Amino acid sequence: MLSLVPTPIGNIGDISLRAIELLSEADILLCEDTRVTKKLINILKVRYNTSFKEDQEFISLHSHNEKHFIEKLSPDFFDSNVVYASDAGMPGVSDPGQALVAYCLKNDVEFDVLPGANAVLTAFVAAGFEETKMLFLGFLDHKGDSRAAGLQKALHNGFTTVLYESPHRIEKLLIEINEEEPGRELFLAKELTKKYQKYFRGTAAKALSHLDGNFRGEWVVVFSMGESQADSAITQKDILTLDLPKKVQAKLICKITGENSKSCYKRLLELE
Repeated sequence: MLSLVPTPIGNIGDISLRAIELLSEADILLCEDTRVTKKLINILKVRYNTSFKEDQEFISLHSHNEKHFIEKLSPDFFDSNVVYASDAGMPGVSDPGQALVAYCLKNDVEFDVLPGANAVLTAFVAAGFEETKMLFLGFLDHKGDSRAAGLQKALHNGFTTVLYESPHRIEKLLIEINEEEPGRELFLAKELTKKYQKYFRGTAAKALSHLDGNFRGEWVVVFSMGESQADSAITQKDILTLDLPKKVQAKLICKITGENSKSCYKRLLELE
């Protein structure tokens, strides 16, 4: 059997009793990083006086080797008690895990997914935006047209939108948002559940001023839904269902979102 086990995103106390039980009873531990999982287990042994199997096998399974690993799998691998744990948070959410689940479904292998710590939902709730339809886009691409298209999608999709961002690019992201939509309200969560957790809600310009060059830490950014989208009786989704040329769709979408027409057209082409 396979069990996907979420691990703390910061505060060790957020781990569940079920997660501790499964980690301690695992025969095989598939780990995004074996060093991180071993460190977590050592902490659990000391803090919660938990006993673990002596002969547990640790196997590295990360985004770079996941495809190759699964290609070599056979269903009898899961005759053992197998646990997959990412470094922090929920497996399958910006971490490996979904391909393992797909393999189990395809090959009739029993599996379970535990609920637990998750930065996306934590930040979404903490943002306090009352529009409860949510879209998660993970990390934007680092640069180029694909990053620009990703930002346009984040700004103009008709949902409250959540992104992850690194300390190296959070300033760049805020500058880009300020250039595109200076009035858009954002919520920033830094180092969720950790000692230096911080929240900020306001525009990109206010965030830049408030942070004053201190961009260290891991960030979750929540975009409020744009006012024009919230007030419109017709949505981008409605327009995309119409049998119209992409350029016409882009012009109509721009009317309700305020998005730049060229950026919108490029984004629509990438959605195909």
